[in-house]
Amino acid sequence: MENYFEIVKTAVKAIDSKRGLDIEVIKVSDLTIITDYFVIATTTSNTQLKAIADEIEFKLSEQGIEPHHIEGRTSEWICLDYTGVVIHVLLNKGRDFYQIERLWDDGEKIDISEFVIKEDR
Repeated sequence: MENYFEIVKTAVKAIDSKRGLDIEVIKVSDLTIITDYFVIATTTSNTQLKAIADEIEFKLSEQGIEPHHIEGRTSEWICLDYTGVVIHVLLNKGRDFYQIERLWDDGEKIDISEFVIKEDR
């Protein structure tokens, strides 16, 4: 079994490297058997959406970690399922509409500040 938090860190860094916005990580292992962590990020365009999803896949593949399942390759929301980590990358209007993080409000919000580059964007 992979170390799920290592997947989280790699995904967050990949999202940040492609300038994904509003990255949130929620630990839900105490709330559901579906997964241990949700990573949620916003993009501003379909091009950025695809670039972020591709970068996540690439960086994790370099570590020998392949997704269990991927949904939404041609939509405004891509979901990458790495079993213990489910990564949602959405266009900003979808993020506002679905508000995934509100569904998991009881989960533990994880501080990711050490994994993202601090700069004015």
